Amino acid sequence: METPAAAAPAGSLFPSFLLLACGTLVAALLGAAHRLGLFYQLLHKVDKASVRHGGENVAAVLRAHGVRFIFTLVGGHISPLLVACEKLGIRVVDTRHEVTAVFAADAMARLSGTVGVAVVTAGPGLTNTVTAVKNAQMAQSPVLLLGGAASTLLQNRGALQAIDQLSLFRPLCKFCASVRRVRDIVPTLRAAMAAAQSGTPGPVFVELPIDVLYPYFMVQKEMVPAKPRKGLVGRVVSWYLENYLANLFAGAWEPQPEGPLPLDIPQASLQQVQRCVEILSRAKRPLMVLGSQALLTPKSADKLRAAVETLGVPCFLGGMARGLLGRNHPLHIRENRSAALKKADVIVLAGTVCDFRLSYGRVLSHSSKIIIVNRNREDMLLNSDVFWKPQEAVQGDVGSFVLKLVEGLQGQTWAPDWVEELREADRQKEQTFREKAAMPVAQHLNPVRVLQLVEETLPDNSILVVDGGDFVGTAAHLVQPRGPLRWLDPGAFGTLGVGAGFALGAKLCRPDAEVWCLFGDGAFGYSLIEFDTFVRHKIPVMALVGNDAGWTQISREQVPSLGSNVACGLAYTDYHKAAMGLGARGLLLSRENEDQVVKVLHDAQQQCRDGHPVVVNILIGRTDFRDGSIAV
Repeated sequence: METPAAAAPAGSLFPSFLLLACGTLVAALLGAAHRLGLFYQLLHKVDKASVRHGGENVAAVLRAHGVRFIFTLVGGHISPLLVACEKLGIRVVDTRHEVTAVFAADAMARLSGTVGVAVVTAGPGLTNTVTAVKNAQMAQSPVLLLGGAASTLLQNRGALQAIDQLSLFRPLCKFCASVRRVRDIVPTLRAAMAAAQSGTPGPVFVELPIDVLYPYFMVQKEMVPAKPRKGLVGRVVSWYLENYLANLFAGAWEPQPEGPLPLDIPQASLQQVQRCVEILSRAKRPLMVLGSQALLTPKSADKLRAAVETLGVPCFLGGMARGLLGRNHPLHIRENRSAALKKADVIVLAGTVCDFRLSYGRVLSHSSKIIIVNRNREDMLLNSDVFWKPQEAVQGDVGSFVLKLVEGLQGQTWAPDWVEELREADRQKEQTFREKAAMPVAQHLNPVRVLQLVEETLPDNSILVVDGGDFVGTAAHLVQPRGPLRWLDPGAFGTLGVGAGFALGAKLCRPDAEVWCLFGDGAFGYSLIEFDTFVRHKIPVMALVGNDAGWTQISREQVPSLGSNVACGLAYTDYHKAAMGLGARGLLLSRENEDQVVKVLHDAQQQCRDGHPVVVNILIGRTDFRDGSIAV
């Protein structure tokens, strides 16, 4: 028989259980109220009469960050944003393909030092940008991609062009976010802009659903039925939609800071710099390889150039560092890089990665002392566990590191015979080029000779945009950019189709420069339609198309190794006439006027200066200039 003492504890459990249940219920209700925005709405009201919209918030943040241009292909999801930018004086440049908009933003970022901005509509508008976003990631360009999206309430319910966009872009971008309320636009964009430029720069993506961009009255009309359903369920649904709408716009127009957040840029420590100074001071045959990261801060380009000249170490320049020392500088070594790297006793890899471009590090001598500096640790140590080992690995900003290195080596000089040895090898290679330029080709013009004449004609204020395989690969040896930040190529991804977008961004960023685009005929197929864009927006650029009627870089290896030219053949298409059909000017160079190459180039220059985009279709033959070059 149970005693009263034993029964008492069981009875006391009920109040405790009731208290726990009540507490859980209250917590659940408070959590639900928070998620529904009820607490926020108590302190922040909704201006239902306002005709303002979220696009204005976006435009305000962009202007506060110094953005002067946005690139786009219009779509209904993003219209408020475009209109707001136009009203604030941000120039809206619309292209004929979304990928061009991102390429243009990439070029703007590289040349200006600000974040380049592309705005595209939802679904297929965004998927069309994937290649360009990946290219920006690998080139480490700070690009902000703003994408439209279906209404927050209709996502995952079969809305028009509604897909999981964030999952698509997370592997490509440093920062991805979807704005769920109008009041979140400003802080989200500020965070995205800072992320794009901090650490290792790269693309960022912000999704802007349609209901955070349009004004209250328009969203209300689409979201809340004019005649609510009857009954309890109808009243609950009506209340939920009204509250959802209120939370979407609560606090939307309250003042917020719009300007840039502080950036996090890694810097080399003084101890690391000093160790590198000591290594380099003992060198007899030093060599520097400068890559694109050295020019991540465009405003410091002149300081970097002066520092490299003061240092006096011979150097190879790649990527965005091409042109850093101008034309024919005695410290700039252009040929026989692999042989020079084998001979050097100290090598400074400044923003250069040991990927396929340096044969994964196999071109570095095991007896050389390697100093490598890079903002990205993974890139910095790539393949160091297999083919090479750094003496000193410095994670930090490349340009700042070089400036500090020069300060520590003031007064240091190196024997001139090392530079002279490298320059003599250059001169021998240049003589080989001259001989190849004089060789006849089976048909049309010798591309080596044409590019030599381009090099002689190119003005000092030019920016070179290169997009192609064989023709551009030849040009890389023969045509020299005239100064810092005057060469734009895709970067490590080797993307075809960057030309029109890069040219668009370059000309808008540097309106006083002559933009010369060197295209292979295969690559030009991607950019041709954008001459409509150049004409409509009155953007004069000059395209030189090396037209050899094929994907020659591929066929050069495919035919001898596999015995077939399948899929490598194109036609000697009249690209100049196609451009004329789009409203541009077109010129033809062929064997019939081979003695007029320079004259035709000058004619194209003059037409550009008169405000017209120009395409020069150059019919070229085949040479052995690039035999042995890699295509995979």
